[in-house]
Amino acid sequence: MTAATAAPAPKPGILDIAPYVGGKGSIAGFAEPMKLSSNENALGAGEKAREAYAAALKNIHVYPDGRATKLREAVAAHHGLEPERLIFGNGSDEVFALLNQTYLQPGDNIVTGQYGFLAYRISAKACSAEVKLAPEPNMKAEVEAILEQVDDRTRIVYVSNPSNPTGSWNSGEEIRRLHAALPAHVILVVDEAYAEFVVEPEWESAFALAREASNIVVTRTFSKIHGLGGLRIGFGYAPLAIEQAVDRIRLPFNVSVPGLDAATAALSDEAHQKASRDLVLDWRPRMTQAVRGFGFEVFPSAGNFVLVRFPDEKRSAAAANDYLNSKGIIVRPVGGYGLPDCLRITIGTEDQNRAVIDALSEFAAL
Repeated sequence: MTAATAAPAPKPGILDIAPYVGGKGSIAGFAEPMKLSSNENALGAGEKAREAYAAALKNIHVYPDGRATKLREAVAAHHGLEPERLIFGNGSDEVFALLNQTYLQPGDNIVTGQYGFLAYRISAKACSAEVKLAPEPNMKAEVEAILEQVDDRTRIVYVSNPSNPTGSWNSGEEIRRLHAALPAHVILVVDEAYAEFVVEPEWESAFALAREASNIVVTRTFSKIHGLGGLRIGFGYAPLAIEQAVDRIRLPFNVSVPGLDAATAALSDEAHQKASRDLVLDWRPRMTQAVRGFGFEVFPSAGNFVLVRFPDEKRSAAAANDYLNSKGIIVRPVGGYGLPDCLRITIGTEDQNRAVIDALSEFAAL
């Protein structure tokens, strides 16, 4: 092979996919910037998870349990689910990818909201499927708008509840109404990554609805409330027929030994879960009120973050992002979601949140 020989071409459409770009983690000139760009748990992992991770190091030469038996039983007991219906993945992102690989053929499509999580789209396009986006004029998934996009080639509908990056959420009634109107051949995937931070009484987990349905999958992650983003562990609760189909293509050792042990321990760490939730529930409204007071729009959020819209060219999202960076604060521009005038800000520690508020106050006064 000569240097001039072209590399083999990927299948059609792959190079048209915009790669996912995570929140950046460094700023030149700051050894330890405040990273509020990835919706990570500001308190980190809990003590029980850290201890289990450390204890697992003696076993990292051994392949993990491919069925994630201990974690499967722990998740089932914690959420009141049937263990045989659980799908475990390298983050819930892998569960989405596995569902897409199992059910999508070239020419099929998925439907999701205009601002739905980008991971749904990337793996669908990798399966040569089309992505149909339902308009979200009110920054949230709308049942009727989603249904208008569904056709004979739709195989999966994805709903983030709560939604990233907007922070919006759908009521239990809305999810039931959406499911009832979908054709039987369409799988409804309800992504509940931020479920533990919701306080709105009309919100309901879709676990109960999924128990009796043949076409609903509910996903959760250990990255948020449990602070295990670096270990990449998520799961889906699916009808047994879907779990068995997905299991045929799931790689045999897709979740690591330390990850399995840390996640199992994290489920029992109620004190850490409460502290993580309390921090967000304390500071989310305080951050919202303060930033609105500076003249910026802050959308209602049910996640561990807020989405802020900046009003004009002088006080643009790009300018605000640059100003925050100059103070050692990293937040998340969301132009990739079609929101170039917005920044997503993770709720951090008290000191971090106060630093964000102070910096935005200064920026507003420029």
